[in-house]
Amino acid sequence: MRVAIAGAGAVGRSIAAELVEAGHTVMLIERQSEQFIPDSVEQADWVLGDACEVSTLEESGIERCDVVIAATGDDKANLVVSLLAKTEFAVRRVVARVNNPANEWLFNESWGVDVAVSTPRMLAAMVEEAVSVGDLVRLMTFRQSQANLVELTLPPDTPLAGKPVRDLALPKDAALVTILRGERVIVPQPDDPLEGGDELLFVSPSDVEPQIRTALGY
Repeated sequence: MRVAIAGAGAVGRSIAAELVEAGHTVMLIERQSEQFIPDSVEQADWVLGDACEVSTLEESGIERCDVVIAATGDDKANLVVSLLAKTEFAVRRVVARVNNPANEWLFNESWGVDVAVSTPRMLAAMVEEAVSVGDLVRLMTFRQSQANLVELTLPPDTPLAGKPVRDLALPKDAALVTILRGERVIVPQPDDPLEGGDELLFVSPSDVEPQIRTALGY
């Protein structure tokens, strides 16, 4: 997969290093010369230029990228990069960093954003997920489809223990995508039994989240 990252600050470089290690082709676009440090992620391609400028994106060949990540420290810049990537270059997947939580409402499909990543929201969700058993926790919102990634941890004494996944009366618009059980990651099959302590990850729109809770006995 080819990924372009706008912003080669600490966040952009860290993302690039992770993606390179995972075997992806990465391009970093940075406009500030002091942050243009190719030696910091040698395996990535580096472009010195302003990702908010169409000419820079054209010269970098961003239309060949599968994913664009707007990772600068400026929300305005991230919105402009997202909009250009989606509308001018038809990039299939656009991920944008939200620096100021007050701006989160702007990061939606109108600005070309498929996934908005807000560090404060993610940290809050991780805290909730770590301490909450039996509560539905929203981990991420997929802006383009208005669906959410939500998690619920079954208590040790859950009445669902031993029951197969097929017995869950989930709403039609909700999908159980993963069961986390200790160190195991389970792609659920209809006959797989549930256990106390399982972390269940669902993809669903907001309006059916109460129905998921009901299906799990809450």
